[in-house]
Amino acid sequence: MKRTLYLLIIILSIWSCQVRNKALSKKRDYSFLTDSLDIEQQLQKYKLPGFSVVVFENYKIVYSHQFGLKSSNAKEKIDENTAFSTASISKPITALLCYLLEEKGLINLDDPIDKYLKRWHLPKSKFTENNSPTWKQFFNHTAGTSQGGFADYYEGDTIPTIKQSLLGQIPRYDKEIEFLFTPGTSFEYSGGGYVIVQMALEDTLNQSMAELAQTYIFSPLGMKNTTMIQPNEKGFPSNVALVHDNDGKVIRTGLPITPQVSASGMWSTPTDLAKLSIEIQNALRNKNNKVISHRIAKKVTEVTAFKNAVGGWSYGWQKSFGYHNYDWFSCNGSNTGVGGNILATMTDGNGMVYLANGEKPNRFPVMNHTRTKILTLMDWNKTTNEALQEIPLSLKKQLIGTYDDFLYGQGMETKIVEKNNRLYVESMLLDFFKGKNNSELLYLKDGTFRIVDYPNALQFNFINGKASSAILTRDSLKTEVQMTKK
Repeated sequence: MKRTLYLLIIILSIWSCQVRNKALSKKRDYSFLTDSLDIEQQLQKYKLPGFSVVVFENYKIVYSHQFGLKSSNAKEKIDENTAFSTASISKPITALLCYLLEEKGLINLDDPIDKYLKRWHLPKSKFTENNSPTWKQFFNHTAGTSQGGFADYYEGDTIPTIKQSLLGQIPRYDKEIEFLFTPGTSFEYSGGGYVIVQMALEDTLNQSMAELAQTYIFSPLGMKNTTMIQPNEKGFPSNVALVHDNDGKVIRTGLPITPQVSASGMWSTPTDLAKLSIEIQNALRNKNNKVISHRIAKKVTEVTAFKNAVGGWSYGWQKSFGYHNYDWFSCNGSNTGVGGNILATMTDGNGMVYLANGEKPNRFPVMNHTRTKILTLMDWNKTTNEALQEIPLSLKKQLIGTYDDFLYGQGMETKIVEKNNRLYVESMLLDFFKGKNNSELLYLKDGTFRIVDYPNALQFNFINGKASSAILTRDSLKTEVQMTKK
C-alpha cells in the first residue's frame, strides 16, 4: 500500500512538472512572434512610420510589441503607452457607454432618441413619421441616416460644433443630415448617426463624451492611455503617434481634431483596447468581469443588423468574419493617416489589436500581413461537431460559377469553384481577411451550407438548374440575396 502510494506521488509530481514546464515553455514561445512577423522590414517596405500590436490568448495579454516612430520628423520611438487616433473604433465604445448608462437608469435605449435632444432635433422625413428611430438603431446603423464619415481638423482651423456637423455645415456635406429609409428596414453606415447619439448624451447628462467615457469605461477598466479629449483641449496626452501621408510625412501638425468624438474621436493604445476586449470576453462567459455585465456583453455583440449589413453587424461591432471556426467581434478604424483593428473571439479569450500611423497604402499591407500571420502562428482552431455530407454531383454543377458578391453585398466578383472534388468559394474579401482564397463550401446534413471562415449559414434557391439566390441565416435573422451569374 505504501509503495503504491509512493509511486502515485512520484507519477503526479512528474505530471505536474511536465504540465508546468509546458506552460512555461508556451509562455516563452510568444517571443517568436517578433521574428516571425518581421514588422521592421514591413515598415521599410511600405514607408510606414510606426506600428503597435498586442496579442491576447485565454483572456490574458501574452504579447505586446511596438515598432517604428511616433513621428517621421523625430527619432522618438513608439512605446506601449503611445496613443493613436483610433477613428471608428470609437463607435462600439460609444454604444457600450450607452448600455452602461442605461443599466444605471440614466437613459432608455428603446426610447426614440429625439426626446433626449435639446440643441437640435431630428429633421422631418416621410421615413420617420410613424417610425421615430431609437438609440439602438443608431448603434447598428439601421436608423437610416446619411453622413458616413468626416474630415479631420487641425490647430488653426475653425472647429465646427456638432450641431453644425449635423446641419451639414462642414466639408464633405452641403445639407443637413437626412433619413434615407424607414428606420430598422435596412443598413447604412453612418458616422452622423453616432453624432446624434453624442448630442443626446451630452444634452441629457450635461457632461461631455470625454467625461462620460472616462467615468464609466476608461477609469474603471484601467485604460490609462485612452481618452476622448481632443488635441485642442486641456488634458490631451503628450505620448501620441502623429498621422502621416502616403510619403510617410507628417500631415500638418500631426494631431487631428475630431469634434464628432462619438464617431471617431477616441485616442488609445493596443494594450488598453485589449483590456477592453478581454473585459467583454470575460463578461460573455460571466467570469472575472469587473465593469461590463454579462447581459450588456451579450447585447452589444449579438448580430442585430443583417439585411445589407456587410455579413452582419451588432451594436458598434462588426460580426462578418469566422476565422478558424470562431465567432468574432471586430472593429476597423480608419482616418486620414492612421488606423487599426480590434479582433476578438466570442469564446476562449483570444484576439489581437494593432494600430498604425500611416495612410491606407502604407498601413494596409502591414496590417493584413500581421493579422494573417498571427492567425496562422497562434493556431486558434475551434473544433466543431458538424454533421457533413457529400455534395451530390448534380448540385455541384448547379452551384459552380462566377457571381456578383452574395456574401457581403459589396459588388465584387465571387466564385464557386471545384478543386479535388470539393467546392470552394473565392472572394476578394475572404482573401483579404484570411490571406488565402481557399474557403471550402461545406454541405451539412440538415441541407444547409457553410463556408469556412464565413459566419453565416446558407441555403440556395435554384431556377432552371442554376443558383438564383442565397438565403443567409445568422441566429434568428435571415435575408435573401440574389445570385446574379456573370
